[in-house]
Amino acid sequence: MSLIDPELLSIMQCPKCHSELVERPEPPALVCTGCGLAYPVRDGVPVMLPEEAERPNAG
Repeated sequence: MSLIDPELLSIMQCPKCHSELVERPEPPALVCTGCGLAYPVRDGVPVMLPEEAERPNAG
């Protein structure tokens, strides 16, 4: 089951670098394919604020 409607996901982009987003099931998030930020999905709603996003692991 998708976190976000596939049609909506297809038009969404990272607010920081404008790259495509992909779903991550656990913990629920939309992950940027460009900069790697992971935007949480809370109660079915993506929180698309860069300051709320998880940073990619360094290393």
